[in-house]
Amino acid sequence: MKVSVENLGVLKNAEFEVGDFTLICGDNNTGKTYATYALYGFLSGWRQWLSVEIPRPTIDALLKKGVARIDVRPFAEQANAILKAGCEHYTKYLPGVLGAKADRFKETSFRISVDDHALRTVIAGAFERKKRGSEGNTIFSISKEAGDSSLIVSLNDPEDWPHSVVQEVISDSMIELLFADVLPRPFLVSAERTGGMVFDDELNYQPYEITLHAPDHPVPVQDNVNFIRRATHAVKSDSFLAIDHQDILDEFADIIGGCFGVDGNGIIYFEPAGRRVRLTMDESSGTVRSLLLLGLYLHHVARPGDLLMIDEPELSLHPNNQRRIARLFARLVNLGLRVFLTTHSPYFVKELNTLIMLNHDKPYLKNLAKEERYRSNELLRPARFKVYTTDNKGRVAEYTLEPALIDAELGIEARSFDTTINKMNWIRDEIVWGGDDG
Repeated sequence: MKVSVENLGVLKNAEFEVGDFTLICGDNNTGKTYATYALYGFLSGWRQWLSVEIPRPTIDALLKKGVARIDVRPFAEQANAILKAGCEHYTKYLPGVLGAKADRFKETSFRISVDDHALRTVIAGAFERKKRGSEGNTIFSISKEAGDSSLIVSLNDPEDWPHSVVQEVISDSMIELLFADVLPRPFLVSAERTGGMVFDDELNYQPYEITLHAPDHPVPVQDNVNFIRRATHAVKSDSFLAIDHQDILDEFADIIGGCFGVDGNGIIYFEPAGRRVRLTMDESSGTVRSLLLLGLYLHHVARPGDLLMIDEPELSLHPNNQRRIARLFARLVNLGLRVFLTTHSPYFVKELNTLIMLNHDKPYLKNLAKEERYRSNELLRPARFKVYTTDNKGRVAEYTLEPALIDAELGIEARSFDTTINKMNWIRDEIVWGGDDG
């Protein structure tokens, strides 16, 4: 999946591809968060932006006979054109998604395109949607057999169906068929997460769902707040990690030094390991608050194929815990989750470098990995990575995203960090050795 943007805040012209593990790094105020929020906004609501036109003769035949066969292939061939039209529609709502003034996005363009191979895989699969009436009978059915390119649509009492309703039902099903397995389900943890978590007690006593209107609050922040409000419902489900990979959750609990819970009143608390005490979020550390949303997601929401998006995962974390979280994300990717991050942390990037560089059969690297307790399920292949750095196009406040080089032996080239680190090292050397006249 490729994303292209123009005039998105300070991002004047940028393109990036979403991989299994996607990383955007760079200076402050260079467009990383806008790119992340814009992608999240589309992925969280693409069903309302996309539609297809079903030919009138097909609907007329369906209303006459009660059954019709629709070839999926012509729609699949137009998939990226469908996405383009949907993105143009979505772009009109971007100011609300970003929590910004509309006049700043008059010339903004946002585009998503998908790989033809992914679409061919979708067409080869099976599909089924049914709607039952009040008496339990099937009022319509839409299905496709695996290996068949035809969608079979059946209506009960077709003469009672308005043409517009049939058009909408088939269009929605075709969109679902084409894109549900191509566009991942997103879960975004915003950089504003630590502030909102303090007020979870008050939020749970509100008699209605919070609705935050642009330009005051971006949609991801709104979604984070409402997720916390619904925590009582979220914890009723177990994620695939809780069912099959408890070791991931144990590692996460060790990183934060305890575990989260929700009491009967829907109030979130934190239990430090080895202590019989429950702390509210305002009593808990910055690290605990920073990782609350991630913890609830991992325990109760995550499923394979999701796109886990985190703006600045290093917030409030000690460098050692930044390294541990980086390794945890690598394990999630190897279990089938997709991860999308923005970061300012050289510790985070360098730990990912280590996971790439250790992924070789050389004996000394295997010994080093064993000595430093790196697990094989933490190691990553460069092909799974997409890394981008923000780069100034030569004018003030005009940036793009440049793909970073990823070498199997040298890791990720992160120039923005390396320049700063090299400068600091030079200054240190001058302080220590500069007064030595020989």
